[in-house]
Amino acid sequence: MIDPKKLEEIAKNISAAIPPGVKNMADEAEGRIKQVLQAQLNKLDFVSREEFDIQSQVLIRTREKLEALEKRLAELENNDESESPQQ
Repeated sequence: MIDPKKLEEIAKNISAAIPPGVKNMADEAEGRIKQVLQAQLNKLDFVSREEFDIQSQVLIRTREKLEALEKRLAELENNDESESPQQ
């Protein structure tokens, strides 16, 4: 297995060997690519992870309340059936 520190050292050496003009072009290109990707992703109908997690929690609480209401309704129906006169 390759030592991560050795890989980092190699990457630094390669980075240091790249001429500054090429580095600047690469940095600018990376920045532009990020801008284009961000703009395209913003056009899509996505929700953030935070929004997804919040809605998941809301759904869980809603299910719990629904189950409690269904249980309560069943109890009330059973009580009503046992109290009504039989024919």
